[in-house]
Amino acid sequence: MLAISHTYLALGDSYTIGEGVAVAENFPYQTVQLLRRSGHDFHAPEIVAKTGWTTDELQKGIDSTLLRKQYDMVSLLIGVNNQYRGRSASQYEEEFESLLKQAIGFAGNHPEHVFVLSIPDWGVTPFAEGRDREQIAREIDDYNNANKVLADKYHVHYYDITPGTRVAATDRTLVAADNLHPSGKEYEIWARQLAAGIEKQLEQQQ
Repeated sequence: MLAISHTYLALGDSYTIGEGVAVAENFPYQTVQLLRRSGHDFHAPEIVAKTGWTTDELQKGIDSTLLRKQYDMVSLLIGVNNQYRGRSASQYEEEFESLLKQAIGFAGNHPEHVFVLSIPDWGVTPFAEGRDREQIAREIDDYNNANKVLADKYHVHYYDITPGTRVAATDRTLVAADNLHPSGKEYEIWARQLAAGIEKQLEQQQ
């Protein structure tokens, strides 16, 4: 009997492609590597993400990308650029909900196979020097409140990675060389959480 090779779709922005680090260090690739080491056969992750993308731009990216009809697992992390450009939390909420419903569709309408990650706080990074760090934190918290409510509404998994990203205020090893994005070390923290969640779902299928 042939082993099943699983598929994983990662939707997002610079945090998903791993801007500022090697491709192998982004969190989708680290997640797959961890799962492979645990004995699970996985294709390389398919990633629809680009640095600077907002929710509507991710939507356009999905619309213009030839994707499988269905994936075993799907992750969604989007919103930091909405906040950076000063867009409202209500607009974000509406567009995020549409993306989340699509993510569930990509997962074969299995919400338990969808994993939402909260938006990191870039306000603690050296890049944010001279900006109102407290305001950035408040706005990101507002966005994360919105995506958490929607994650609960649609019964998908939710990982609140934001508090961990704030540790970068005092631990620069968690920041990439560009002084803005997370380092591979920070992405590994997310990947371990995600891989554990995916593995649990795979075990429940057996």
